[in-house]
Amino acid sequence: MDEFGLESVRSVVEAALAEDVGAGDLTTLATVPAELKGRALMIAREPLVVAGLSLAEIVWHRVSVELEFERHATDGAQVGAGEPLGRVSGPVGAMLTGERVALNFLQRLSGIATLTRQYVEAVAGTGAVILDTRKTTPGMRGLEKYAVRCGGGGNHRMGLYDAVLIKDNHLAALRGEAPNSIVEAVARVRRRFPGLSVEVEADSIEQVNEALEAGADRVLLDNMSLEQLRQAVGLTRGLAKTEASGGVNLQTVRSIAETGVDYISVGALTHSARAVDIGLDWEISPDASCPSKSDLRNR
Repeated sequence: MDEFGLESVRSVVEAALAEDVGAGDLTTLATVPAELKGRALMIAREPLVVAGLSLAEIVWHRVSVELEFERHATDGAQVGAGEPLGRVSGPVGAMLTGERVALNFLQRLSGIATLTRQYVEAVAGTGAVILDTRKTTPGMRGLEKYAVRCGGGGNHRMGLYDAVLIKDNHLAALRGEAPNSIVEAVARVRRRFPGLSVEVEADSIEQVNEALEAGADRVLLDNMSLEQLRQAVGLTRGLAKTEASGGVNLQTVRSIAETGVDYISVGALTHSARAVDIGLDWEISPDASCPSKSDLRNR
């Protein structure tokens, strides 16, 4: 997670805490003595792949410098239901204030990592690499793509600024260009950004041939049938990499991978991943009025 910059991560945490806590946690300020101390565990309530422990730690420390966080797992690890992910200790009021934000980050990113791992395992042995897309939560892209890597997947481009992908709407804008819109689009990229890898979206075998004629480095095979994918792989072998996209789910991904494509991009990794169930349980009761192992998940 360090590659996104500590300040960038902190800004995401600050925004989340400002959204949830605002000027103060009224319930906790009114009911929990400031001097009350305790210790609690972040527990996986279902099998999952961990991602986001650094974010949780930053949340706890931002809420109170007196809170201490000890990791019991590592990002990218598969853990079972009931296994601890980390222990937080210190002022109980601060724990209650930061609990939801810390869990939100951990549940969201671990959900992405868990779903990604399912796709990666589904294509094991085929050689195909599972990739994410730009269909991410605004402001969370770097973190969500980090979670994809924790699950064993790879990252497509981070944004519009770091790679070239000539899509159908770019080609539509150049319709009528000679010798064809794909050749002209690739040529313009080569002139403007020489040496940069170029990917072209194709939704037909005819467009695959045009992309190869243009010298594309990768061809995005959009919503093609399995037979079309096999044909495209045969045409591009040794000339360009192939990426399948569209109609990909856990039931279809293995068949798609077995066509021989190099990459499979899956928007669902980030736009449809379910937040996994992680709870915060008291490990040591702060006092007699706070029962041991009380479940704080729904606060």
